[in-house]
Parts: sequence; structure tokens; C-alpha cells
Amino acid sequence: MDLKRVQFLKQTQSIKNSVCYWMSRDQRIEDNWALLYAQDIALTYKCKLYVFFNIVKSYLDADSRHYNFMLDGLKEVEKDLKKKNIPFILLTGDPVENIPEIINKNKTSILITDFNPLKISQQWLRDITNKIDINIHQVDAHNIVPCWVTSQKQEYAAYTIRPKINKLLPEFLTSIPELDNHYCNEEADFVVNKWDEIINFLEISKKDKIKWLKSGSKEAKKTLNQFIEHKLENYDELRNNPNFDGASNLSPYLHFGQISAQRVALEVSQSEHSSKEAFLEQLIVRRELADNFCYYNTNYDNFEGLPAWAKDSLIKHKEDFRQYIYTLKEFEAAKTHDGLWNAAQLEMVRKNKMHGYLRMYWAKKILEWSPSPELALEWANYLNNKYELDGRDPNGYVGVAWSIGAVHDRAWADRPVTGKVRYMSHDRMKLKFNISQYIDYVDKLKDE
Repeated sequence: MDLKRVQFLKQTQSIKNSVCYWMSRDQRIEDNWALLYAQDIALTYKCKLYVFFNIVKSYLDADSRHYNFMLDGLKEVEKDLKKKNIPFILLTGDPVENIPEIINKNKTSILITDFNPLKISQQWLRDITNKIDINIHQVDAHNIVPCWVTSQKQEYAAYTIRPKINKLLPEFLTSIPELDNHYCNEEADFVVNKWDEIINFLEISKKDKIKWLKSGSKEAKKTLNQFIEHKLENYDELRNNPNFDGASNLSPYLHFGQISAQRVALEVSQSEHSSKEAFLEQLIVRRELADNFCYYNTNYDNFEGLPAWAKDSLIKHKEDFRQYIYTLKEFEAAKTHDGLWNAAQLEMVRKNKMHGYLRMYWAKKILEWSPSPELALEWANYLNNKYELDGRDPNGYVGVAWSIGAVHDRAWADRPVTGKVRYMSHDRMKLKFNISQYIDYVDKLKDE
């Protein structure tokens, strides 16, 4: 594998004992560069290999629906790893305490972990690095081109990062080897993970599991195949119409790392459909631009992270008259004057997924109807994280920041309240799709 995918965070000793892979963002055994790298090192030095995953009591407003989706996928990971003779260990609690403990227990020489640009994950990794004195390597198995290879700075927009990614794709968009059976694990400890106890351990709101989408890598591959076979041909035409099932529905699987973006790109690239370029733009350029923003801008989730011109414009219009002002509670309950906005919010609450095109309108109206742009950004991130199955993700933070604060966008005509941030109107939405049809669809939705 290309070692440019690896960041060598700490180098302290030779490899003599076990290799541990801390799985977090990339929850799969197929097409997982971090796991492949960990096994390659373990086999090279004839060491045992362990994989572990740490569950925290709460995570960025996620509820039991998000956790259950993740846990169902991890159960599949456990089974798949066992077939390769690799133990999977489920930890619960503070990773900064748990991981040094398991490192010592397994006499680990090197810790391999996933790359995640979000602040909470970066902080965990820094704290753990300071507590343990072994080799620590981080692998970007989530992006096709590793985030730090694509660019060493925050990119301004898609048009600045696109040529950098396209130049590097021939090097990184390659075939991916399969994981081997790990013959060095004859005496490894295969623990019995207590899956049924996890939900009771969590300090989160409890809901029934979602029904419309099944979890796991096998389901992700089925969804990808169905998309290529039945939807890709008309993707560019239908993806922005919420009355058609034109989207890929892959975002939850990509978010939880149950399928590799590289695998998706390889499969889609082989298609002859003309819409594949539009899809690959979203999958590669836009996704990796989001990781770039969150990695190089620690204020990705608040007002300070917005472009200077956008902040100045929004502050200038902060005291403008607002025809409608709602509280967070009213937004969350879908109690606005706008039937379309209410339907979008209810779809997200009931299904844990809002149509991507509507999510832009949804966030922009929160800006328009909130007491301040700072609160609008905070509330939109809170609602997106709490309800979206693919929330708590760079794509979500950047989507909100684009809608409310013009991140990766340009200045538009100056308007009351929203300033120079791109405006979306209800009348414009009427020209895009049948609003009444969409509202009727949401009205019939039960919690899914």
C-alpha cells in the first residue's frame, strides 16, 4: 500500500509484540487500508493482531437509532474478522482511559488507527498519544486521496481542490487487496462481547430502530449495486427532486465506514452511464473538500469558521427586521409558517434522513428565521447531528456552513437578513418540484 496514506504520529520502539488496530471511522473489514496496513505489519513481524472499537456513552447528540445502526454493522465486523482469525474487542467508556489499558494488556508494540478530522476524535488521539509510549500510526482509509496529501491548507472551494484531487487520483484510485487469514493469531484471546448490554450503558435518548435501511457492509454493497443498476442513469436529472428516489442512499454507509468510498468510485467508474461524472463529483471532490475544511479549520462548527466576508455581511444585517423568528424548540417541532420547511424537518425526524437538496433550503431558512446568524449555525448543526443518520460528519458541518455562512461559495447580491449569502426562496422551490406532492408524502410517513 502507498505509505502516503499513513501519518507516523509516534515512533518509539521496534515491533516485537502484538499489533492493535483501533477501528473508529472505518467500520468494515473489506477495502480498509488501515486494517490492511495493520495486518501487513503484524504478518511482517509475525505478531498477533487485535481489532478493537470503543463505544462512548454519548456522541454529539446521536440517539439510539444512530447507535443501533452502528452496532448492527459492528456485529457484522466481528463475524467477518473471526473468519480471518482476528479477535474483535468491544470497549465501553472513555477511550483515553480504555485504549492505554488494552495496549498494556496485549503488550502492544504499535497502534494503528483511522483518520478522522473532527475535533473530538483528534483530541482523543492527542491525549492517547501523550499517555502511551509505543508506535502510533494513523491511516486515512476514508478518503480516496489522503486528506493531508491532497492539500496542506484549507481550500477555498471545489474549483481549487478539484485539480489537486484529479491529479492524484491515478495514484490512489487503485484496486484494493483482500484481507488475509491471520495465521499468527493461534493463541489470541477471542473475547465474548456483550452486545445486549451496550444500549443500557449509553446515556442517550432511546428510540426504535429505523426500518427503511438495514445496516452493515453487505447491505451497503447491495445498495450500491441497486443504485448503479437502477438509478445511476438518471442520477444527474433526478437527484435534486425529493419526489423521486433518485439519490444513492449510500451516505449512511459512507458515514459509518461500512463501505469504502474508493470501492464505490471503482464500481461507478466502470459504468457507462453519463451521470457517473456528476455522482463522482459528489462522492470524491465534495466529500474530500469537506474533510479538508474540518481538518484545517477547527471552527468548522461555529460562526468563527466562516469566511471573513460572509461573517462581516451577516453581522452587518444582524439587526435587520425578521418577519418570522422561531425558537429552537419550534424549529425542532416543525412549527413554522412554511409547510415545505416543516415537511423537510418532519422527514428528518421520522426517517433520520432529509433529501439532500431540501437540506440546503432547510438550513438557509433557519438563518432567515433565527434571532442571529450565530444561533442559526448552532441550531442547524444541533438538529442535523441529532436526527440525520449521516450527521456528526464533515459533510454535515460543511453543508450547514455552506448554507448559512457561504463556506466554499461566493458572495451574491446583498439582501436583508441573509446579506451576501446565497438566497433560496419558496417560489424558486416551486419551479424545481411539486411541493404539495412532497408534503403529502411526509404527512403519510410514520417513524421509520
